[in-house]
Amino acid sequence: MSTLPPCPQCQSEFTYEDGELYICPECAHEWSKTGADEPAEEARVWKDAFGNLLADGDSVTLIKDLKLKGSSAVIKVGTKVKNIRLVDGDHDIDCKIDGFGAMQLKSEFVKKS
Repeated sequence: MSTLPPCPQCQSEFTYEDGELYICPECAHEWSKTGADEPAEEARVWKDAFGNLLADGDSVTLIKDLKLKGSSAVIKVGTKVKNIRLVDGDHDIDCKIDGFGAMQLKSEFVKKS
């Protein structure tokens, strides 16, 4: 005997299947079978090197000298970056650094100011 999930609205154990839906007889809530087995998608959380939460518009400071690819220039430790924008990907911070221009950084190399 298979166990059906409880109703997400009223937690009733008396749910039943009807085609591609689960139905709760107590509150009449209907939900899809495909969404019931999948875990809820979690919101992305960005953290700096010390575990502080980052948000769009924050100011950060570099904790490591960073070499620029294709150039001999180095962005020094302690450089402050204002008004960051968080994006998905390997380099998860979009920003502009004075004297260097627009670039992407990894959140593991910054600390929140």
